[in-house]
Amino acid sequence: MASDLDKDEWDDKERNETPTERLDRNWLSLLQELRVVQTGIQVLTGFLLTIPFQSLFYDQDDFFRTVYLLTLSASVGATVLLLAPASMHRILFRRHRLAELVQSAQRFALGGLILIGVAMTGVVMMVFELVVGRIAGSVAGGVAALSFVYFWFLFPWRYRHID
Repeated sequence: MASDLDKDEWDDKERNETPTERLDRNWLSLLQELRVVQTGIQVLTGFLLTIPFQSLFYDQDDFFRTVYLLTLSASVGATVLLLAPASMHRILFRRHRLAELVQSAQRFALGGLILIGVAMTGVVMMVFELVVGRIAGSVAGGVAALSFVYFWFLFPWRYRHID
């Protein structure tokens, strides 16, 4: 496994970029990724906020309402984390803190992705429960959670250690 210095040397040699250029590239790459997920989580959060205004919601038991509240909380949390880099950028604008911005935004993005997975799992559980029943909802939620963990984290993690 290559050390951080080796990675920096690789960037210097292969990309012929300075550390500042690398930070700029990393920031722009991260912004593109955030643009993909921000809109989706904002729409999901908006949809979830309307659910208590539906009469069918109050026909559900405490378990369903608990899943709903956890799902809504995860969705709002994801929204907060995925929008935080924009706020941080505005506050740090022209303060020469790009390294801190990139590092923090990376962490916010990962946290936001985890919360999106939780929120999507909750949505799948609720929909399947309403349409088919509690057991189907639990199974579908489990499959969704495992899918998010595998495809979003475990599968790409394998390639972090290949040189």
